[in-house]
Amino acid sequence: MAERLKESSPEMQDLESTTVKIFRTAAVVKGGRRFSFAALVVVGDHRGRVGLGYGKAPGVPAAIEKAQKEARKNLVSITLLGATIPHPVDSRFGAAHVRLVPAAPGTGVIAGGTVRAVLELAGVRDCLTKSYGSNNQKNLCKATVRGLALLQSKERVAELRGVEIEPTEVEERIAQGEKYAPIVRSERAKAPVSTAKDSRGQNRGRGRGKPRGSVGPRAAQAAPVPTDTQAPAGEASPPTQTDAPEQQPGTAPEAPTA
Repeated sequence: MAERLKESSPEMQDLESTTVKIFRTAAVVKGGRRFSFAALVVVGDHRGRVGLGYGKAPGVPAAIEKAQKEARKNLVSITLLGATIPHPVDSRFGAAHVRLVPAAPGTGVIAGGTVRAVLELAGVRDCLTKSYGSNNQKNLCKATVRGLALLQSKERVAELRGVEIEPTEVEERIAQGEKYAPIVRSERAKAPVSTAKDSRGQNRGRGRGKPRGSVGPRAAQAAPVPTDTQAPAGEASPPTQTDAPEQQPGTAPEAPTA
């Protein structure tokens, strides 16, 4: 994972570093084994500058710090064409051989972990790669940086040759890819917000209890239902049970008096 470097100068503020590999060596001494560590670090700003550093120290953090300092000293500027390289290039370092080929937009970086670290920090987002020969990580990184340094733009080549160069195949592929590329909006689409109100949460406090003054379903069933006792005008009210005298159990009903 890339790590952003803290620099005071404005030119070095956007630099990020990636540790490619940590090497460990052991020296056998009289008292046992003495370990030493070495770090291979790539530094870049994703905008056409990349550098490679190698540092050794008794500890891993010190080795990485030394490698980052050396990588900042070895920064080189490369020529890019959009998100890819302007033309294919072959480079060698020792027994390592790396070939870089430009790709259409959306292809991505098709490479191994070592070559990918250099290309991504250099700002290359679309590229095809192939390595031959040795897979030594130090030689692969150096061969990749050397190949990126050999890149030249079409304008520079036309100026050196004194001729006018027609649009290259790489430019045509980039134009065709941008034509059919999906439109990416900078603003994120907002999710629709529901305007419906939840009737269960109305007039509620902080807890989950019922609002004050509310009556539950059981209390509503047990509550007496009010009735209209007044009869309409011109009609006699029907007798109620309270008008008749109470009858004791085991006694005969009383006869009405004249």
